Amino acid sequence: MPVSLSDLEAAIRNAIPVAHLEIDDQSSGCGENYAVLIAFEGKSTLARHRFINEVLKAQIAQMHAFSQKTFTPKQYEAYLQKSS
Repeated sequence: MPVSLSDLEAAIRNAIPVAHLEIDDQSSGCGENYAVLIAFEGKSTLARHRFINEVLKAQIAQMHAFSQKTFTPKQYEAYLQKSS
């Protein structure tokens, strides 16, 4: 069963207040490969990854591939500066 972008977004936003969230369906619409870029406060890098994996546990189990980049809001601003 494919995972919808709106289901992923709702699960993340219901779990934690996010400063920034991008979800990219990299599977051409079939819902089996997503990349998430998210910025939120309060956890180390490893803890942020583990937290998102736990929040999206049911959805990830239905996917072929899932990748994530997690930042604090301050790290995200630095990432934007470096990218431009």
